[in-house]
Amino acid sequence: MPELRKDPVVDRWVIFASGRSLRPSDFASASEAENGERPPCPFCYGNEEHTPPELLAYRDRGTTPNGVGWRTRVVPNKFPALRVEGVLERRGEGIYDRMNGVGAHEVIVESPQHDKELSELPVEDVERVLTAYRERMTDLKNDLRLRYILLFKNHGERAGASLAHGHSQLIATPIIPQVITEELEGSRRHFELKERCVFCDMIDHELRGRKRLVLENDRYLSIEPFAPRAPFETWILPKRHVSAFEEAEPGEYRDLADLLKETLARIRRALNRPHYNYVLHTAPCREPRLDHYHWHMEILPKRNPLAGFEWGSGFYINPTPPEEAAEYLRGLAR
Repeated sequence: MPELRKDPVVDRWVIFASGRSLRPSDFASASEAENGERPPCPFCYGNEEHTPPELLAYRDRGTTPNGVGWRTRVVPNKFPALRVEGVLERRGEGIYDRMNGVGAHEVIVESPQHDKELSELPVEDVERVLTAYRERMTDLKNDLRLRYILLFKNHGERAGASLAHGHSQLIATPIIPQVITEELEGSRRHFELKERCVFCDMIDHELRGRKRLVLENDRYLSIEPFAPRAPFETWILPKRHVSAFEEAEPGEYRDLADLLKETLARIRRALNRPHYNYVLHTAPCREPRLDHYHWHMEILPKRNPLAGFEWGSGFYINPTPPEEAAEYLRGLAR
């Protein structure tokens, strides 16, 4: 069973999941690929028996679960960071806090096409992926042991992906992650001072000035944030104030799919197919509508690893101003 332990100085939780060390990787070396030694991809058509039974799948009519005929498929992670089985137990050890690793860890296989990036899929396929996010989040929110659901995508080996086939992941945790807690507290302070959502203020400012605006449609915009941690860090936000991703209205995921697809495509062209992470930041489970918080996606290309100064100080050194990055991305035609 995985375990969570809390650092008593900075209140940071660490997940210990020893089974994760057994994960396979299909990022084979050139010599392995030439010799035909690459293992079969468990996410490709016909290999469904290599994954746990599916939790959700959008399928062609007449096809059966756990076989071919799917368009998007969600399965439990075979090597989970947290496990859904068990009773949540919190306990102390002197000054230290620990709990057993109850949660959920799922994989969203975005398409049967092994070599297609999310930005290369038709917009209806991207919409289907976003809808799968919503369905799984809505279902997991019913589990009272869980306090937060984090959806993320690791694209490329340098971004932490162990399999090349396009996929996203979901990890549901019994605690609210520290990054989200900091966002919630910071946005609450802004609201108490100004009686406005800081993210709504950010959206209004960027739509007026347009220096850091990358793309927009009727419902969403993508921007380079004012203080990005790395070149071409990009955020996607809904124009309408909504604190939880799963509260989107009918039709909104189509517009989001269109903007996400085009934003990722421009980053791909600008940086020559970079490895990247994106993370969905949303309200904690079962929170009422939050006037001070606004869900958003953060896309972070992996250009250079963090060095000693960044690790030791918490500062980031970024050689590319966001205004220059936004201007460059705007100039890339569809």
